[in-house]
Amino acid sequence: TPPSNSATPSQIELAGRIAELYHDKDARTFFLSGGSEAVETAVKMAKKYQSLTGKAGAFKVISRRYSYHGATAMAVSLGRSPAADPCGPEMPGAIHVTNWDSYRLPFEGDPVDVAIRCANEFEVAIKHNGPDSVAAMIAEPISAAAGIHIPPAEYWQRLREIADEYDVVLIADEVITGFGRTGEYFAPMNWDVEPDITTVAKSLTSGYSPLGAAIATKKIADAFLGGPGETFRHLVTFGGHPVSAAAALANLDVFEEEDLGGNSRRMGDYLYDELQRLREHEIVGDVRGGLGLLAAVELVQDRANKTPFPASVGLASRLPKMLFDNGVVSFRAGDVIALCPPLVVDRDEVDFIVDAVDRSLTTLSEDLGLA
Repeated sequence: TPPSNSATPSQIELAGRIAELYHDKDARTFFLSGGSEAVETAVKMAKKYQSLTGKAGAFKVISRRYSYHGATAMAVSLGRSPAADPCGPEMPGAIHVTNWDSYRLPFEGDPVDVAIRCANEFEVAIKHNGPDSVAAMIAEPISAAAGIHIPPAEYWQRLREIADEYDVVLIADEVITGFGRTGEYFAPMNWDVEPDITTVAKSLTSGYSPLGAAIATKKIADAFLGGPGETFRHLVTFGGHPVSAAAALANLDVFEEEDLGGNSRRMGDYLYDELQRLREHEIVGDVRGGLGLLAAVELVQDRANKTPFPASVGLASRLPKMLFDNGVVSFRAGDVIALCPPLVVDRDEVDFIVDAVDRSLTTLSEDLGLA
């Protein structure tokens, strides 16, 4: 049998380990090389599933504005991130709705009610386009590209209800949040929600070797178990490379032995608490976090009105350099300092991070003539 049509022991063992950790213990995993491929695969899988289960014309995928789902054609089309390079017309079928923003609520009202209203935009889009044309809806549990806004549980619970009502595949893009970033192996576990397909990559091997995956529930995977016409025909040259699969297995061993999910929760809470002192800086508009090791500090020109700095100030280029000079490498998301420390971080290292951000904000305030 050609290698491309066979599995290796490390792949088989890893698929079993993932199923043990996943919402659905009978889940099946399709291995890829990285996150973008995982998203493309999940979308293709959703469309194929729909074609086999009575919605042959379903090809549209609903996502949220200002997200990031990868660098390949469909992934870019789904993201609608302002940081994405313009590269011509988007892929057919990409539909966009309002993203969740806990700092500048998209609508007036109680945050939970607003979150549910944001989720309901998926339903509006499904009805507008016709349920028979919509194959899937995709969202990051917590979007780093959008500024790390943690939704209330009701948001994802409502997404699950909508997907069930209209027979739409719910895809959770967990390339960033998967495997411990939020304290749980998979972020929707925090809200008692089970997606139909989950995409993962980065933390699966902790970056030691390239590997991505699309994890499907038994319901989705069983649709492909019929004859040749029902097979999920898909192949990526280095997807699930046996060395990468072995690295992932070793990574999961360390994750369990050192309780890195628990450390993510404990250190995430500590990081969030320590970041509160940064509110003393007038240019700090919001501090976000409290669900594992994902935190953000958003800078504003006018705190009362939540007015962002004009692009001419150049925060996007100045901030990373200041932080780097103080020993911290940060993720850049506009005027947001996104902090995603490794899951092995300890209290001393969290203190170092917060002190470095504090010094950088002091320097920035002085440069802007605000101190």
